[in-house]
Amino acid sequence: MGKLKGLLLTEGMHGMISQTEGLAKALDLDFMHEKIELNSFWKLLPPKITPVKNFVFKNKIENKFDIVISCGRKSVVPSIYLKNKFRNKIINIHIQEPNVSLNNFDFIVAPEHDDLIGKNVLTSKGAIHYITQKKIKESKNYLIDKFQLYNYFNEDRLVAIILGGPNRYYSFSDTALVKVFEKIKINFINVGYQAIVIPSFRTPKRIIEIAKKYFNEKQLVITDVDKKAYLAALAMTKYIVVTCDSTSMISEAATTGKPIYVAQMPTIKSNERFKKFFNLFKSLNIIKDLNNSVEDWTYEKLNETNKIANQIKEKIKLNELS
Repeated sequence: MGKLKGLLLTEGMHGMISQTEGLAKALDLDFMHEKIELNSFWKLLPPKITPVKNFVFKNKIENKFDIVISCGRKSVVPSIYLKNKFRNKIINIHIQEPNVSLNNFDFIVAPEHDDLIGKNVLTSKGAIHYITQKKIKESKNYLIDKFQLYNYFNEDRLVAIILGGPNRYYSFSDTALVKVFEKIKINFINVGYQAIVIPSFRTPKRIIEIAKKYFNEKQLVITDVDKKAYLAALAMTKYIVVTCDSTSMISEAATTGKPIYVAQMPTIKSNERFKKFFNLFKSLNIIKDLNNSVEDWTYEKLNETNKIANQIKEKIKLNELS
């Protein structure tokens, strides 16, 4: 028997692709991506008042599939539509709170800090994602080879700076960003560490330029989004600093088991969901806030994607036997 076929429905954003692809790989699916595009009028309405009809979305989905994995607001209605159309011939899984009845899905995967409850809800500590310890290990020498950094970096004295970007909760003002860089300079660079600065898809060029101007030539500032550079930085460094705007990147860093400092920034609106996440990860001894001191600590490496995949496999197996 061949692999089951998976259909991944997202809005095309990196964080959504990371979560759906990570789960698909953990389920050992032969999968394809479908970037969902809603027709103009329906973009304005929330899923709970949108009709579950194929005229809502532009996509013509014709490939055969066994499992639908969706993530993001725009993917909610297409996933429900496909489930209604094919019924028990397919399984549909939605990642994150869908803001419609949970009964529309076979499984909901949600982070623990979202406090979502339901008989078909599976919870993860932080976000699930595509990153594995194997992928990190395989990418370890990428930056050394690409930039000819032989004898340039000492792995015991390296810190990764993983940059996010502005969102509804954090504006990333120049002043706030420079304050974060100042803390990194005091805590790490001034005592002999070298920094590897890694941007993400949400990092504006403005922020990269500020980093280039702030850090001297002994620090490595990556100017383009590069998945292998990101994985290499996670592999090479002793400490990891991640900006507070991305629970996904913090969750990904927690795969390493390395000390993670979260660079907190002023908020522009209530960030209670973020606070719950930070409190959970602090209770697990995974993160500390970036302040004025550095210490070593250890924790159990997170592997939530495999945990969720195994739970889904077990539940599917039980249903087949019942």
